[in-house]
Amino acid sequence: MKTFDVPIIYRSPLISAIKEKRKEQDRMKKDFSPTLLDFGSLRIYLARHFGFCYGVENAIEIAFRTIEENKDKRIFLLSEMIHNPQVNEDLKESGVQFLQDTSGQQIVSFETLNSDDIVLIPAFGTTLEIEKKLKAIGIQTDRYDTTCPFVEKVWNRSDAIAQNNYTIVIHGKPTHEETRATFSHASRNAPSVVVNDMTDAQELSKYILGEKPSSQFYREFKNRYSEGFDVQQHLQRIGVVNQTTMLASDTQDIADFLKETMQKKYALNEEDIKDHFADTRDTLCYATHDNQTAVKGLLQIPADIAIVVGGYNSSNTSHLVELCEEKLPTFFINSEEKLLSQEAISHYDFHTRIELITENYLPENHTATVLITSGASCPDALVEGVIQKLCSFYADARSIEEVIAEF
Repeated sequence: MKTFDVPIIYRSPLISAIKEKRKEQDRMKKDFSPTLLDFGSLRIYLARHFGFCYGVENAIEIAFRTIEENKDKRIFLLSEMIHNPQVNEDLKESGVQFLQDTSGQQIVSFETLNSDDIVLIPAFGTTLEIEKKLKAIGIQTDRYDTTCPFVEKVWNRSDAIAQNNYTIVIHGKPTHEETRATFSHASRNAPSVVVNDMTDAQELSKYILGEKPSSQFYREFKNRYSEGFDVQQHLQRIGVVNQTTMLASDTQDIADFLKETMQKKYALNEEDIKDHFADTRDTLCYATHDNQTAVKGLLQIPADIAIVVGGYNSSNTSHLVELCEEKLPTFFINSEEKLLSQEAISHYDFHTRIELITENYLPENHTATVLITSGASCPDALVEGVIQKLCSFYADARSIEEVIAEF
């Protein structure tokens, strides 16, 4: 796989050594068991896969190269490059201005732009409407488009099933940049609707089966269906694609449920289901799939707590937290600074969107065992920082250098 020129501040000698060793031992990526870092009084298990993915490294490389090559121009980011506060702050400090926030609210008006300006499209992609606006100003978007190829894969899959007259059901968070972009691209060629979760899918099925009046659909799915959507006509043939960072199991469950709904409505067998339900296969990106599978392997280890590192508005990271929460106390943090002491940790509850402080989160009467992973937009340097901070709480812990030497 291609390697990228990412600023060294995001790299970690410890994590790089571990990842390279695991890669040598498991080139086919079939081993999802975690890596043990034994510091003596502290035992840390790292997930087999975590951190920067292909799309993120590609976006970061393009962004910093653009800054270096265009010191005489104004450079804007359409919205956050990726969902990591450190990377976005570094870009701002380099002079990059953000045009929108993550929900699409305007920060800098498009009317202030001119054809000499550079606008970077983030890894999530953007809508066709915004592309059109930028091109009308005379801004070149292709050269500075960092859209992840796995997001584009979803768009291509949507186009393919649209050509066969299927309606596109998008499993994603309705306000997320990627979902907004995918909806825009999908609805260009086919009727489209966004479902956030299984509850939405179950409500959608009631319209498919005629159990709810069509008029109610337009209220229930307001701002989540394409222009001209006809409940009676456009729910007869459907296909499911997803925001690439959703939980794989959730997307599969939704697809299976809607497939069963179609079988029920039309009394179809498995061979004939294609007449009403498209075989879209999984449109989850490889990194999301690997990171989620690696967490499942990580959770096989008996441990005291799990720590997940990443941006608080990162979708893929929040799903890793969800998986960990099912098994043991889990703390979602965005840097080592949140480890206030051995007795207290500041962490984010993404369910309530509130930052909390928990005391006595580490055991006092036995060797602490901590599971650690991070999201696809989290620099490895932040993970090493968390490891170093944890080790600093244990006076007799082995040094990082000793552990690196073992890899």
